[in-house]
Amino acid sequence: MTCCKLWILLLVPLATQVATAGPRVEHWQTTAGARVNFVETRALPILDIQVDFAAGTAREPDGRAGVASLTRKLVELGVAGMDETQIASRLADVGARLSGGVDQDRASVVLRTLSMADKRRPALDMLRAILATPQFPADVFAREKARALAALKESLTKPATLGSRSLWSAMYGSHPYGRQATPESVAALERADVVAFHGQTYTAPRATLAIVGDLSRAEAEAVAEELTAALPAAPGMAAIPVPQLPPASEERIAHPAAQAHLLLGLPALRRGDPDFFPLLVGNYSLGGGGFVSRLVKAVRDQRGLAYSVYSYFQPLAQMGPFRIGLQTKKAQAQEALEVTREVLGRFLAQGPTEEELLAAKQNLIGSFPLRLDSNSKILGSVALIGFYQLPLDYLDRYPENVEKVTLDDIKAAFARRVSPEHLVTVIVAGE
Repeated sequence: MTCCKLWILLLVPLATQVATAGPRVEHWQTTAGARVNFVETRALPILDIQVDFAAGTAREPDGRAGVASLTRKLVELGVAGMDETQIASRLADVGARLSGGVDQDRASVVLRTLSMADKRRPALDMLRAILATPQFPADVFAREKARALAALKESLTKPATLGSRSLWSAMYGSHPYGRQATPESVAALERADVVAFHGQTYTAPRATLAIVGDLSRAEAEAVAEELTAALPAAPGMAAIPVPQLPPASEERIAHPAAQAHLLLGLPALRRGDPDFFPLLVGNYSLGGGGFVSRLVKAVRDQRGLAYSVYSYFQPLAQMGPFRIGLQTKKAQAQEALEVTREVLGRFLAQGPTEEELLAAKQNLIGSFPLRLDSNSKILGSVALIGFYQLPLDYLDRYPENVEKVTLDDIKAAFARRVSPEHLVTVIVAGE
């Protein structure tokens, strides 16, 4: 098949390949109450596992901002009978790799290992110990707390960090999504805070497992049972509250940086909302499509005000943000801001053109297979489906859902989700 023919097939609306666009996702629940999503793929002798807990920064107790990240770091730095050096050595011996992180909603522990039994077994044993028996050694806690505090203080000297933190605060205020670690909150953390946070959030009912790789369904079920059997149960988890939309505002932060950082945003979209696909397709034309987007054309190409400018939606368990961002010379900050607001206002009033809509669909559908061309990419998508309880055929129907978006859908979705009356603006080093 020639490249031309392949490209045409990728762009045909609702063609037969759309029905098989995504991997087959199987779902079940473990005896302990954890949800599991599984994709069997035998192309490589690799097993990828992601365990997500509802233990993101939005779950931190008042006055304990920073405990979510510190807890996630410490869980892999000491388990029953083994210190951090022994853990690292054991994983290295079998070629396994551990990673993960924390966002507003989730704390993630990710394992990649070879699927052969003699490699897989020790790696899974280690993951089970990390999930169930972290020890939080006092000396390691003190060291990692000091590192976190130093890193935070250093980051607070950077204009990008200051701008992002101020934007989140302006968008969410006292809502849990507006909660951010400070030097004072991190300095106040005690080991008991980490132990308590872990005990309350790293539990089976709050866990979601994504398993992708060289396993059968029966083997995957056994792995999921092993990993979650020792996790504690927990009382019911309250939902994260719905954020209130902020009034439009503008904040200017002095900074000696050579360039001004401009950020605009507002709470806009929760994961699984029907407006997701109209907003995804529409935002490609506004600021998500790189050089073909309106913001790039107006701000960069026509006026030379910035090297890059972007916009995106970040859906979360509750309304995550819509954001626009760019950097420009200090003397051009006001002009760049006015142009950005003008482009956004025109887009909200008119929506994309037919040509822009077609280009957006072609790119999003044509590039979709690249989002699933490795086990690790499949893992990320399957983990997202599991944690946010999206339909199991979400990946199968992704191209179809993009294809059926209309111009009216986009205009209506943007009108519902992006209101200038609630758009907050932060400018760092724009004085």
